[in-house]
Amino acid sequence: MTTMGAGMDGRVGRRRSALLAAAALAAALALTGCGAGDSGAEDSAAVPAGAPAAKDGGVGRDAAAGAPEGAGAGAPDLRVDQRAIIYTGTMRVQVDDVDSAAREAAAAATRAGGFVGGDQRHSADADAVAELELRVPAAKFTGVVEEIAKLGRQQSREINTQDVTEETVDLDARITSQRARVESARRLLARATSITDLVSLENELGRREADLASLEAKKRRLADLTALSTITVSLAGPAAKATEEKTETGFLVGLRGGWKAFVVSMTILLTVLGALLPWLVAFGVPVAVLLVVLRQRRRSAALVAPVSAPPPVPAARSAP
Repeated sequence: MTTMGAGMDGRVGRRRSALLAAAALAAALALTGCGAGDSGAEDSAAVPAGAPAAKDGGVGRDAAAGAPEGAGAGAPDLRVDQRAIIYTGTMRVQVDDVDSAAREAAAAATRAGGFVGGDQRHSADADAVAELELRVPAAKFTGVVEEIAKLGRQQSREINTQDVTEETVDLDARITSQRARVESARRLLARATSITDLVSLENELGRREADLASLEAKKRRLADLTALSTITVSLAGPAAKATEEKTETGFLVGLRGGWKAFVVSMTILLTVLGALLPWLVAFGVPVAVLLVVLRQRRRSAALVAPVSAPPPVPAARSAP
């Protein structure tokens, strides 16, 4: 009996232990679930209201997925104000007063923030022509062209554009890369330990710096051309030819040119003869009279001169 009681007490104890262990495990699981819920609540509270729900790794990926299509780094920027464009223009305007129109054109360029790059004047009469090279900001290019066209009667206009955006971007990339190469060469030069390495690295550094200077000069040139556009203006007087004469060729053109040359030559010859004629009359007539008189005297002297006797013939000697 005592043994059976002891066995029953053991089984009851083991059941109690099992029940206590199960209760402790359930409590732990409940606490874990509460912690996870609290963590999820905290994460939800950390996300601003209206933000898209986190999927596949969080809000960052959803925000990236919500970006508009074509907004990647490789998408081209088609806005004109973000592109590098070189504007050049050539125009010819006929005006009544060339000097006054030239001053107004220069003033228009100055008001737009530009300047006069060149000024050539030919003649000062009605056929005068002024050649102006105006540099104006690209944003004011069209306005200045229209303002100059109103100075008189526009005879011709030619506007050209050149998009150098890709060339500018390429130059920027090459300049960045070349600067890195120059810095690398300088670091190597600072760590050089022998004369041979020092000389070699100095030569390499000089070559890289020269290449960098060349690229930067090209970039400055492009920046100048894109920032300031060029307008070549011809201001012609009322009597100036509207267009330049074209070069003609052919038989008729040669015949016409030859006839003109012949007429010009004969005109010059007659002009010279007319200039010499008074001198020929003044000196030629007395000289001609003198020559005639001298010739007559020679003839008279030849007629009155005595006829000389023939020389005597020696007598023939007789034989011994």
